[in-house]
Amino acid sequence: MNAPAKSSAAPVAHRGLITISVMLATFMQALDTTIANVALGHMQGSLSATQDEMTWVLTSYIVAAAIMTPLSGWLAGRFGRKRVLVYSVTGFVISSALCGIATDLDQIVIYRLLQGLAGAALVPMSQAILLDINPPERQGQAMAMWGLGVTLAPVLGPVLGGYLTDNYSWRWVFYINVPVGILALVGILTFVKDTAERRLAGFDFFGFGALSVGIGALQMMLDRGELKDWFGSTEIVIEATLAALGFYLFVVRTATADHPFIRPALFKDRNFVTGNIFMFVIGILLFASLVLIPPIFQGLLDYPVVTTGIIMAPRGLGTMVSMILVGRLIGKIDTRIFLAVGFSLSALSLWQMTNFNLQMDRWPMIWSGLIQGFGIGFAYVALASATFATLAPALRAEGAAFFNLMRNIGSSVGISAVQALLTENTQIVHSTLAENVTPFNPLIAHSFNLQSAGALARLNGIVTSQAAMVAYIDDFKLMMIVSLAALPLLLFMRAGGQTGGKADPPVALE
Repeated sequence: MNAPAKSSAAPVAHRGLITISVMLATFMQALDTTIANVALGHMQGSLSATQDEMTWVLTSYIVAAAIMTPLSGWLAGRFGRKRVLVYSVTGFVISSALCGIATDLDQIVIYRLLQGLAGAALVPMSQAILLDINPPERQGQAMAMWGLGVTLAPVLGPVLGGYLTDNYSWRWVFYINVPVGILALVGILTFVKDTAERRLAGFDFFGFGALSVGIGALQMMLDRGELKDWFGSTEIVIEATLAALGFYLFVVRTATADHPFIRPALFKDRNFVTGNIFMFVIGILLFASLVLIPPIFQGLLDYPVVTTGIIMAPRGLGTMVSMILVGRLIGKIDTRIFLAVGFSLSALSLWQMTNFNLQMDRWPMIWSGLIQGFGIGFAYVALASATFATLAPALRAEGAAFFNLMRNIGSSVGISAVQALLTENTQIVHSTLAENVTPFNPLIAHSFNLQSAGALARLNGIVTSQAAMVAYIDDFKLMMIVSLAALPLLLFMRAGGQTGGKADPPVALE
């Protein structure tokens, strides 16, 4: 027992500066998952696109990152983490600048794809580096710092995006990455030590291709399903078939190949498997709600873009406070307790959101956001710690990549699903409400002149707004159920996420 302790305590030069450098890169990448949310309306007019088409600005980035995230573990083992980080930050900065100068929808979708591809390695590599440069007794705090960047950045994205869009231009939500990326690049080049090449096996192009086809086809199906009437469309049937075939071939390849793209040893760890299921759910809860809320504020309640960002700020405050708290308590309290509290708070906040209405003031939004921020913060730090507590250090880079893959898939699936349900339920509720809009309804006849085109237009606007709010509430109810349904998974995690001293010590950077 003494030898591992000694190894884990080996000093790492410039630990603080390394942490700042990799966290700048992490924050920058995570920020871009949501910073464009509140600017979509301004971008839509500038790029002459429809609301449905603008969804691709969000999902193209997330899908590209999801496809490339698992590759980051192999790249790090093959070429070293420092080299991967340097090329990733450089590519992210260049593609961000290209997004800022885009002149049409096709350009910005392509540049967002490049941005997602370049930035995919930043989050998992930063997590692996922080685990390696910190001894076991400091890893809870390190994961709190990492989780703060990964989770707080998407929450602060709408705030910063609203400020930049209102005071400058939507293009600055992308230009802001340039100075941040340059600072991160200088820090990584100066302080991060490279790791030796560990995996000399050839790259599993078949496994990577099968997984990429599965993820891409699934996202296409979810994004275009509502528009194409789901399985009544040949396109959707083809995309669903490709998704199922891609995932099936990937699973078979992983189980049978000598050197698969993702090693099966990862899935022999119970905590790791359960933690990734939880991460998928967190991706749904965090990102789907962040996509739904800005349109409520701006579209239904007529709040300006800056006010929308400010109202969403308490969500980030709750996340920050809870992560700091959990970072200090992790290791002293069973991590399953933190997860139970986190998911319960998330469910409570979503229940509060089901009481939203068109006459509410700002406080219901502020309180529900604050509580959800607390919940996500409690769950995220504990989850990052428990998931990797029993995983061998040699599998850590690959494990971190898969962990973040599940977050990306959860977020992309969640965004597409809630948007599709929102569109469908709005149409259904609008049709139901419109059935009662007749000259024989005393309230309607007294308030509106149904012979006037202007009055009919105003009445249709009211019905549409009410229908949309009901559809938003239905989405919040669904996410609340998903949050509560995840709680029984805690029974499959080991108490405290401890290894009983059997796990190998973290690998320190040399």
